Amino acid sequence: NLVVSEYRVAIIGSTGKGGFAHGLDIAFCELENSAIVAVADRNADGLAAAGKQSALGFLTRPLTGGRRYLIEEFLGRFGAPPAITFEVFGDQVLRRANLLSFGFEQLPTLDLGRSNYIIGFGADFLGTWNSPVAQNVAYGEMRKGRPGTRGKFVQVEARMSQTGANADEWVPVHAGTEGVLALGIAHLIMESGHATAGDAGRAGELIKGWSEGLADYAPEQVEQVTGVDSERLQRLAREFAENGPAVAFVGGAPVAQTNGLFHALAVNALNALVGSVQQPGGVVFTPRPIELGGFLRQESSAREVSTRILDAGDSPIQVLLLNDANPVFGAPPAWGFADALATIPYIASFGNFVDDTNSFADLILPDHSFLESWCDAVPESGTKLAVASLAPPAMRPLHETRAMPDVLLELGRSLAQPLDPALPWQRYDELLRDKFEALPVAVGAKVPIEQGSFPHWARARLQGGWWSELPLEEPSAGDPGREPVAFTEAEFDGDDSQYPYHFLPFASQAFLDGSLAHLPWLQELPDVLSTAMWSSWVEINPATAAGLGVTQGDLLEVVSSHGSIRAPAFVSPAIAPDVIAMPVGQGHQTFTRYASGRGVNPIQILAPMEEPETGALAWAATRVRVSRVDGAGELILFGGSLREHPKHSR
Repeated sequence: NLVVSEYRVAIIGSTGKGGFAHGLDIAFCELENSAIVAVADRNADGLAAAGKQSALGFLTRPLTGGRRYLIEEFLGRFGAPPAITFEVFGDQVLRRANLLSFGFEQLPTLDLGRSNYIIGFGADFLGTWNSPVAQNVAYGEMRKGRPGTRGKFVQVEARMSQTGANADEWVPVHAGTEGVLALGIAHLIMESGHATAGDAGRAGELIKGWSEGLADYAPEQVEQVTGVDSERLQRLAREFAENGPAVAFVGGAPVAQTNGLFHALAVNALNALVGSVQQPGGVVFTPRPIELGGFLRQESSAREVSTRILDAGDSPIQVLLLNDANPVFGAPPAWGFADALATIPYIASFGNFVDDTNSFADLILPDHSFLESWCDAVPESGTKLAVASLAPPAMRPLHETRAMPDVLLELGRSLAQPLDPALPWQRYDELLRDKFEALPVAVGAKVPIEQGSFPHWARARLQGGWWSELPLEEPSAGDPGREPVAFTEAEFDGDDSQYPYHFLPFASQAFLDGSLAHLPWLQELPDVLSTAMWSSWVEINPATAAGLGVTQGDLLEVVSSHGSIRAPAFVSPAIAPDVIAMPVGQGHQTFTRYASGRGVNPIQILAPMEEPETGALAWAATRVRVSRVDGAGELILFGGSLREHPKHSR
């Protein structure tokens, strides 16, 4: 579907500004090196000659492993600022919370296979969050992997996800109050004597009122804020305390609020209270080999860069390299990213499909597909071992494409003013070879070390990577002297008298953030809960729908203070009455005929709200109103109803 697609950019193409988007003729380069030299001679060398190396920008999705390392080295040696990373459903808030609570700025690994009781706060860990494959395996072990023992799972969220559908108990809460529920559980555990405030260490010290036992989070107050019955809260707290090992985790909508950091810190404190950090059955942190580093961090967010460009007379970025990021689709229009791109004099993209963002490019240098490339990664989570995965190309390139790392290496050699110091590799696999050779001897390797040159590299290629037990690095001190945080109500864009519903966009099981919507097989894949396909839809509670005179398939208009979209109604009992939800992924303007103009993009009506400490997009902080409008809603369902016997439903 991807490799042989007729819509792949099969050869280097150049055109005028935005020409890919406007259907202008593309002048294809006969020799790929001529395009690389053009980038070097006309652009990068011009910046270096003028002393404006900082005007080179690199926009990419978050990366790990060798590609991350090469981009950092190229930009650093050229004199450019660090790369700008962009992703729709980022986890910056949770990483910051883990740094503050535990000293590790990374996502957690969940040791579910040895847990007896788990509470999820919004995290779709069986669907699209964190490390779903590892988490599904561990969840199966928790359920059936221990004869005579079956752990209990409680999911707290306002809209039932695939994960929530698998839970023993689903607990809906008011939007932006999940951390209050976590602290209500912690209060009852301390009050019962199962644990003391000091057991939580520094994670507890970050919460205001922790040392006094969280008196402000008594069951009656928690019920008033969250909507969760006080008797149910007391039962959950008792079960969580008495059925260890127990673990809680948070992700998704709770950390995508303006008070998201509070929710993450609250759940971290609850885990620390019951001794579930770096312990069997709790949350652990994956060690990472320093030879391949960690994750590509950005100096500025995509929104900050866009604002800086639009506020300047001349764009501070004169040459922009794009790699597998689509902020024109994935960022709220209020960020003005499309307008910012239009002011950048020269843009070169490594995209192998023309999408909403790289359609602004002056030059496309198409990357190989993953089957035609060297692929490597350093997982952030999902394992208790340190891991570096590796896969060689599985096939020869079908088209006149070239791997992005090899283009960067060639570009470095083509500059009139050489990189300082020069990059020592001719090809990307040579970089990977040197990096894997530098890794320590793996413990428990499946393939014995070969004799001769580069033995560790040879073994990594044969067994698909390197993995070993490594000690965790020393935890960071976090933010000593930081004031403890207290619950403050989440801020929402839109007055509730005009916009009475919370708007909840969610990651698609098929498309995630929309980056896979151009693949027809995934368009054909039914959603796991609604069974909808080839379309967008609006999830609405039956009571809410009845009050609005809405039935299944009716065309709805969803309006925020930043715009409106229309999509058919999907009436679902698995969503709170004050919440309207839509999947992200459809609604592209430019992304092959399978995705262009299909459905709508809910991100287009989001307010540009942020979590204040990290600057992360608070994509769950928008309010909307909904109404039925004339017209036919194109709701395409693989299954006819949520009920097995719809004629007999009440």
